[in-house]
Amino acid sequence: MNIKRALLLLSLELLAPAAWASIAQCGFVQDPDRQAYCRAINGGGSAQCGFIKSRDLQARCRAETDRNPAQCGFIQDRDAAADCRASVGGPKGETSKAQCGFIQDSDRRAYCRATSGDGSSQCGFIKDGDLQAMCRAETGGGSAQCGFIKNRDLQATCRAKARN
Repeated sequence: MNIKRALLLLSLELLAPAAWASIAQCGFVQDPDRQAYCRAINGGGSAQCGFIKSRDLQARCRAETDRNPAQCGFIQDRDAAADCRASVGGPKGETSKAQCGFIQDSDRRAYCRATSGDGSSQCGFIKDGDLQAMCRAETGGGSAQCGFIKNRDLQATCRAKARN
């Protein structure tokens, strides 16, 4: 690659909106459903949700991109539905961390509480190392925390979300 081309590519990267960088990270997600979800929530919009085969994940995707908590009602997994309602919130988009209390799995409940407003102190209650690192990245630790995640799909999703 010649110097002029390298400088041109570098300048385009510096001028690109942050959302483009986030969506680019989604390309590293191997699972097609998770990749479409990642693109949708990182600026791609609800049209990306149509590429998701999993009904639960598709409903979550539509709920998050449209800020419509009614879509959470289509999720069959009760923990996932409660987490969805907590993150999407009410009609004005405010989070409803009270929904986190309905989550049975303790790791997912702590993650929900942390990302719904209680902050990174809740991340310490998470036993799963990957989920704990994701929690810390989303609650202010930044994308550097994503490096501690072993699951490659989750790591790419983390980098996309942490850059927003």
